[in-house]
Amino acid sequence: MSDSFPFSSLNPSSQDEPVYSWVAPGFPQPSLPLAAPSEQISHHPDPLTNGPSVVSPENSLNSKVAIPRSANSTAAPNRGRVSRACESCRDQKVKCSGHRPICQRCQETGTPCSYGDRKREKLARRLSDLSARVQTFETLLQNIYPNLDSLAAQYVEQILSDQYDNEQTSSHLPSELPSPLFDAAPGSPIGAIDFTSEDFNRDEKIQAMGFVGEHSEIAWIYRLKRILHQFHHGTLGQGLDRNYVTTANYFLDDSEVTVLSDVDLSQRPPRAVADSLVESYFHIVHPYFPIIGKVTFLGQYKSYYSALVRPGKRWLAILNLIFAVATKYARDLSKVAEASVEDHAVYFSRAWKLSMGDVALLDHPNLQQVQVEGLSAFYLMTVGQANRSWRVSGISIQSAVTMGLNLRNESSIIQFTSRETRYRVWWSLYVLHVSVCVMTGRLPSSTEDSCTTPLPVPFVEEDFSRIEVEQLIEDHDARTFFMENLVSRSSAQSAEISLIPESPRRQSPSPPKHSDQVASLAAQILTPNISLHFLYFVELGFIMRRTIDALYAPGAGRKSWRSIEMVISALNGRADAWLAKLPADLHFMQGAPTCERERLSLALYFYSTKILITQPCLSRILLQPSWDPETETFSTTMAAMCIDTASRMFDLLPTSPDLAWVYHLSPWWCIVHYIMQATAVLLISLFIREKANTIQYPRTIDGVTKASNWLSYLAVMDPSAQRAWAVCQDLFTHREIEAAMKSPSQS
Repeated sequence: MSDSFPFSSLNPSSQDEPVYSWVAPGFPQPSLPLAAPSEQISHHPDPLTNGPSVVSPENSLNSKVAIPRSANSTAAPNRGRVSRACESCRDQKVKCSGHRPICQRCQETGTPCSYGDRKREKLARRLSDLSARVQTFETLLQNIYPNLDSLAAQYVEQILSDQYDNEQTSSHLPSELPSPLFDAAPGSPIGAIDFTSEDFNRDEKIQAMGFVGEHSEIAWIYRLKRILHQFHHGTLGQGLDRNYVTTANYFLDDSEVTVLSDVDLSQRPPRAVADSLVESYFHIVHPYFPIIGKVTFLGQYKSYYSALVRPGKRWLAILNLIFAVATKYARDLSKVAEASVEDHAVYFSRAWKLSMGDVALLDHPNLQQVQVEGLSAFYLMTVGQANRSWRVSGISIQSAVTMGLNLRNESSIIQFTSRETRYRVWWSLYVLHVSVCVMTGRLPSSTEDSCTTPLPVPFVEEDFSRIEVEQLIEDHDARTFFMENLVSRSSAQSAEISLIPESPRRQSPSPPKHSDQVASLAAQILTPNISLHFLYFVELGFIMRRTIDALYAPGAGRKSWRSIEMVISALNGRADAWLAKLPADLHFMQGAPTCERERLSLALYFYSTKILITQPCLSRILLQPSWDPETETFSTTMAAMCIDTASRMFDLLPTSPDLAWVYHLSPWWCIVHYIMQATAVLLISLFIREKANTIQYPRTIDGVTKASNWLSYLAVMDPSAQRAWAVCQDLFTHREIEAAMKSPSQS
């Protein structure tokens, strides 16, 4: 018995006392010894025995006999309950010693021993994985959301809205934003885009202007003027002009377009004058809008003046429209026209009577009629008739769809040069119509997914007869592969394929070997030219069109701000991808001097597109009664980008107004629109910063000052610029804007 219990008596006086073993067979012995009668157990641990220490008070009357531990030296010490068992012991539901890296049982049995993560660690890892997946899905939604159809987009918006509401509820965040300075559309975070509060039939002045949508700078200026009026006069009412919305309009639609009734339809200018006008047109307009096949037309033109042919009415209408545009350009450039001031109106009247008057609109369109309508829309835009230009450009789009120009043509009876010319006619009308839609704030006339027309090849028409270009036009696979190396994949094949979001994981199938060789040969002879510029001009038109549909269509007024943020982010990324693909020769800052006109055109169009994408964030800030930049990082960042883009647009303009620069380098037909678009952004930014009591940036002040100088300079010969300058002057006189421009600035 002493062998089993060597520590049975710690008190010498108890050596004669019997020792009892209370260990029952089949049961583990107690881990704590019982105290002897002569001892009291202290609950303070003994550092030597790792158990309760024994205190022996002298003359104890109730001494107890201690039942010692087992002295079996081969048995493992009993550790009690361990904090974590290994996986093997847990699976077999046996007690684990908890030793690391191998517990005693696994060591004795030769079983692999491993310790899994704690429950808390598993939950943390699971949360991290789920967060990564959510981030992936959010990125995916950002990429595909702008390209969803209306039903799918509505479903996604509802899901996101429900999730956002749940987030707010769980976080105890307020579910309502502060009331705006004036009532916006119900549920619309960017203004009134799904309803109108105007009667556009009430008088001739407002009929001439027509509806102006949210993506027009006129709507931005009108909103700012309305807010400034409320600051001084309270709610809208008696002190406000009934036609207040028209005071922000600077176009000339309320003036009549003169169509002379006594023009001689067979009259034509002398050959020298005609040659000068035709050459001017193909130099200043054709690179941007190749509505006319240059090579074919010039051959017909020479035959006409050589009295070898008797052309039809529509061809004569095209010729007179070319004369009208070129005469308008020459008159503005020289300030004093060599011929009569009304010369361009005479040419336009002759063209209108030849092709659009009487019952011409009831006739079935052909290719020449489509070209007449497109040129008429362009002419109306140059004379400040934005409303009429939008209507006629819409007619030209409908006529083009009637002709099937919106589809890829595989007819074997159409020559490849004629096929490519038709493609260019379509894209010219497309870009022209989108541009006028931005000016008026209206939606395009046709749906984007109805187009499969390939993008125009980046070679001038004089090179179409080269074998490399001819093969590229005829081989659709080679053409697609060739375009993918120039523009983003989503635009390379057609507008239909452009609806598919770009994905780095999705690779286009390799073209056949012959098509690959054709594309390679064409790439070897490609040099910077006006057709390469037109290709990138069209791709920007894609992005601008998508922006209008996704952010400014009436349905956008019912979207949540979260979904609008996703659209803005995706569109901004697509615009940046376009810039990354732009060849060095056409780049804004580092391009070749020989491409200065093309570079300036792309720069203005690109900045206009970026303003259109980011402007909803600026409007969102404007609509709030107070604004803390820390509360919404996305809106603040995008609004700052919008303001910076407007300033960059003014950086493109010379410091001193220069008429030669306007008409030799810039897209003179819409330069006032670009200036007003950027000016509206900067004026809104001045008001926001003044309202927030912040210091103004000198760059913004410089931009507004430059805008005023340029508009006052252009107003001398351009009635549209004169009205635009008056609109801005009216805003400059408001106390808030005036104070912002005079406040101290910081560099």
